[in-house]
Amino acid sequence: MNMKLIVDSGSDLPQDILNQYDIDMVSLIVHLDDKDYYDRENIESIAVYEAMRSGSVPKTAQATPETFYEYFKKYVEADTPIIYLAFSSELSGTYQSATIAKQQIEEEFDNPEIYIIDTLAASMGHGLIAYHTAKAIKNGGDIQDVLDTANFYVNHMVHVFTVDNLEYLQRGGRVSKAQAFVGGLLKIKPLLHVDEGKLVPLEKVRGAKKVLGRMVELTKERGSKIEDQTIAITHGDDESNAVKLAEMLREELNPKDIIIHPIGSAIGAHAGPGTIALFFLDNVEI
Repeated sequence: MNMKLIVDSGSDLPQDILNQYDIDMVSLIVHLDDKDYYDRENIESIAVYEAMRSGSVPKTAQATPETFYEYFKKYVEADTPIIYLAFSSELSGTYQSATIAKQQIEEEFDNPEIYIIDTLAASMGHGLIAYHTAKAIKNGGDIQDVLDTANFYVNHMVHVFTVDNLEYLQRGGRVSKAQAFVGGLLKIKPLLHVDEGKLVPLEKVRGAKKVLGRMVELTKERGSKIEDQTIAITHGDDESNAVKLAEMLREELNPKDIIIHPIGSAIGAHAGPGTIALFFLDNVEI
């Protein structure tokens, strides 16, 4: 069945996967030094990180209802069912923008097929959900099969990540000033995860070297049949540590495949340079 899969740039999906599965990507907005940019269209994350290191404080904004309206209208007019997988509604208003656009389309067209799923995920957690959903479409599943696949991965995706500097999360209101100050002073590396779409502190690890090892341990504790999984690692301008983590995971758990990709501008504007994030499925039969 012909259907169109849409994601937003909060998914951090590599361009080759977008191309291979013909996935449309809606850009989130990055406001930097008095200018608005569209994530991955006219700004790359490296520019955001360099600005942050120099003291700039980028801000982000959701994609607008008007943007989604134009995407949706094009496919509805072609009688193509649409599945939009949204960046967590707890972290962005983009899901709400898409919902507003859907309501507008429903007022103008008879029985448009638009399915919006809140992934409750970010970066390649969101991206892996989209990747498996795209494969379900390519394998010829009907609309319910594809939606079931998407929801399965939404319900079982694990995020584990660390940031290099708590100051960046503090600026975005994710941790308190006191936590950021003490963390920096003691060289504490926080480990965080995503729970019901929200960023939640998991534990603190003293020293950068121990963090990657603890991420591998958490994969053993929380993951299932990693040898059968495609897992993902994203990074904030820190490919060397992303590769190191991948090597450790291959040695300990031998996953079927590992996707490594930079974190985009929209998420990077909050997490900051030096972020390392890991995504896999929890203890579930695949």
